[in-house]
Amino acid sequence: MTDHDEGESVIRRKRFSGGPARSFLSSLASDERIFAADLAVDRAHVVMLEEQGIIGGEDAATILAALDDVEAAGFDALPDGEDVHEAIETAVVEAAGSVGGKMHTARSRNDEVATCIRYQLREELLEALEATIELREALVGVASEHTETVMAGYTHLQPAQPTTLAHFLAAYEEGVARDTDRLLAAFDRTNQSPLGAAAFAGTPFDLDRERTATLLGFDGLIENSMDAVTARDFLVETLAALASLGVTLSGLAEDLILFSHKGLLELSDEYASTSSIMPQKKNPDTLELVRATAGDAAGALQGLLTTLKGLPRAYNRDLQKAAPHVWDTIGDVTEATSVAAGAVATASYDETAMANAAGDGFSTATGVADRLAMAGLPFRTAHEIVAQAAESLEGGAGHDGQAGHQGTRPGTPTDQAAALAAIQAATVAVTGEELASLVPVDDVAEILDPAASVATRDSRGGPAPDAVEAGLSLASTAIETDQDALAARNRLLAGAATDLAAEVSARD
Repeated sequence: MTDHDEGESVIRRKRFSGGPARSFLSSLASDERIFAADLAVDRAHVVMLEEQGIIGGEDAATILAALDDVEAAGFDALPDGEDVHEAIETAVVEAAGSVGGKMHTARSRNDEVATCIRYQLREELLEALEATIELREALVGVASEHTETVMAGYTHLQPAQPTTLAHFLAAYEEGVARDTDRLLAAFDRTNQSPLGAAAFAGTPFDLDRERTATLLGFDGLIENSMDAVTARDFLVETLAALASLGVTLSGLAEDLILFSHKGLLELSDEYASTSSIMPQKKNPDTLELVRATAGDAAGALQGLLTTLKGLPRAYNRDLQKAAPHVWDTIGDVTEATSVAAGAVATASYDETAMANAAGDGFSTATGVADRLAMAGLPFRTAHEIVAQAAESLEGGAGHDGQAGHQGTRPGTPTDQAAALAAIQAATVAVTGEELASLVPVDDVAEILDPAASVATRDSRGGPAPDAVEAGLSLASTAIETDQDALAARNRLLAGAATDLAAEVSARD
């Protein structure tokens, strides 16, 4: 039965139920995402109202049964309304009669919607967190197989110093680990309950806000009732963390695309595509879309901040436009993270091509300068010796490379014998002494080999195999810690859902 006219909102009544602005006000079309969240919030609120003696047990059972019917019918069966909250309440009143109107006792849509957004967002944050951990596992897994795979390290897209594939991948793992930390922090601040704040000024009813928070798996409360309905900084924090993750992913995708272009790796067919007209093409399309995700996430963050800027305290309808920025982003970034993990794990890395390119552009020059400095020369003197050697290898033409030997230009292998001779000559020119009087010539000759140069860089966090292995061990431990943290949060939410279901069943 119903005590209102068919098609009439239980909230707006006749005066505010029609007119050309109704569809403009409505968010129902985009509210399916929080349908299950609203049902959970309704159930927890009704259980608490009954426990506090605010509504009777029979009325609570009737309302809970109506909510079960609404859930069984599904989102598409909801009556029209401004949003999912109004639509569900209308459906409950239609099913339960005037008793259904008691469901909204001591509650406003303001605290209800804030709670539903947090309830749903934390689930999606856990999915994003799981994706970051899977990406880190993929990076560490591949890196562990390539601690001695020497490759060129680049700055300004030019060969700079030799490093290893493991060192390169571990660098991204650390970046994603920080993104994991940011997402965990965003989850914890999201997982605070605003329910019971009502419109913004509290309520005279004897509510137990801690009880509904516990039933819904929240860690605590947003204490101030005005802040509870206003606060959307948890959305800002979430989007900032997602935008940061998107930027990390974009860098990884760009590097992998460039390495694919240079022939240093080949993506699996599962993470590539071909052309509709050029049958020979194998394009890194998935990584290009991963790269593009960063722009979408950054734009969403800017959009959210602009929406929130300058809003007065308590609820304003502008806030209806806040959450969609997150909904439109979190799924895309999570999927992009999973795609990046798959691309890293399934790619074929050409160790020979990487080794051949590791010495391009006189990439061992810094190693030579370091060795001379370790023999007692001021580093700036050593730097000048190697700089002059590099210039002579270019045939005296400077960095335009228009004449002479091109051994220091990007993409050109360095002739190690020619480089040693150039260093010997430059040492005499700069210091007036023979190279052999400063450092054993064999030491310099060895460091001109990229693999040997890498092996000397064994400082903490460096690319030498032992240093990288130590870093990967730390990364694996950190991954296990974050897996435990993720599992604990999943258990909290699952346990709360089980307890709420039991409380509802007890009132059948």
